[in-house]
Amino acid sequence: MGALIGLVLALVIVGLLAKRQLSTIAAPVAPAGQAAAGAQPGDVRAQSQQIQQQFKKSLDAAMQQSQRVPDDQ
Repeated sequence: MGALIGLVLALVIVGLLAKRQLSTIAAPVAPAGQAAAGAQPGDVRAQSQQIQQQFKKSLDAAMQQSQRVPDDQ
């Protein structure tokens, strides 16, 4: 019976931590340079393009790194 209570308690703690983490991700804090009312549409487009470029660079770097790793077969 004690193991069941421990398991339920662990699940509750993990659930609360996950909820807190997801709420932090869902409501990010605006950078200090931007107005609280929101960014201009052009700013959002530029930021989106910058994020896409950073993602592409990271993906390319990861692909090149995986090609350099020798197979141990």
